[in-house]
Amino acid sequence: MIEAASGAPDQPADTPPVADSGIATAAGQRCGVIAIVGKPNVGKSTLLNALVGQKISITSRKAQTTRHRITGIRTVGSAQFVFVDTPGFQTRHNTALNKSLNKTVLGAVGDVDLVLFVVEAGKFTPADAKVLALLKPGIPALLVANKLDEVHRRGDIAPWLQEMQQRHAFSEFVPMSAKNAKDVERLFGICEKYLPEQPWWYAQDELTDRSEKFLASETVREKLFRFTGDELPYTSTVIIDKFEEEPSPKYGRMVKIAATIVVERDGHKAMVIGEKGERLKRIGTEARQELEKLMAAKVFLELWVKVRSGWADDEARVRSFGYE
Repeated sequence: MIEAASGAPDQPADTPPVADSGIATAAGQRCGVIAIVGKPNVGKSTLLNALVGQKISITSRKAQTTRHRITGIRTVGSAQFVFVDTPGFQTRHNTALNKSLNKTVLGAVGDVDLVLFVVEAGKFTPADAKVLALLKPGIPALLVANKLDEVHRRGDIAPWLQEMQQRHAFSEFVPMSAKNAKDVERLFGICEKYLPEQPWWYAQDELTDRSEKFLASETVREKLFRFTGDELPYTSTVIIDKFEEEPSPKYGRMVKIAATIVVERDGHKAMVIGEKGERLKRIGTEARQELEKLMAAKVFLELWVKVRSGWADDEARVRSFGYE
């Protein structure tokens, strides 16, 4: 485990309140699970990282980046928030990989205390509607209108919020930007009252239940997508072949990692490696530097690239690569 100013628009009539700022203090400890759901690329992972206060979920402009249920933990005052970031619900391709991702989303929304339904402020697409249809009755849901900083005409938000309330009985509206620290702090106060009064599940300084090995795989995958852009299909993945750690007199701790980047075609392999291996080297360097900060250790990272055609359509191989 890893340890460690935008304003709300006028509230339309007959809609849930846009909650006030500030973090409430509970009489006893509170603890609960909060699912972060939405279509691909609406800022769910950015929001999770902001809530936890450290990067634990990878971000990319490329849609469908998050592939696993990632738990982020943050303890504020007497309340412990257990956030679950989910993959964006997949509607375009019916592959074994996408079926696995959607199964993860469905599992996350069914057994939580609160749902944060994340959409881009002022927008609602058919893909958003498909995710909204997954929300279970009886579980409170907040409409998180993210990317408020990108809305040019704030006056358009009020009628949009009223329209959204007709689509689902949201408990509250939270117009915000995940990049705004004050908005993130306000969200804690809003969520806290939905958590059951019960003892914390994790130590106060824990940030995620994911292992360092998992975070290493995700970090390499993020750099892979960042340096290949839209050229590389999102089905490419990263497998950790070796993860060894040992004490080091010089660095305190040393971690040796060997990872394989799996692609579907020889052309993709050449793309990842780049001319004279420069792109692969850059991916490895940036991933290593980020992992050293995350793990507080000296990291040695070795990367390989292999072709596995059609793996995303092969259920057995999807499972062998660590997907549910």
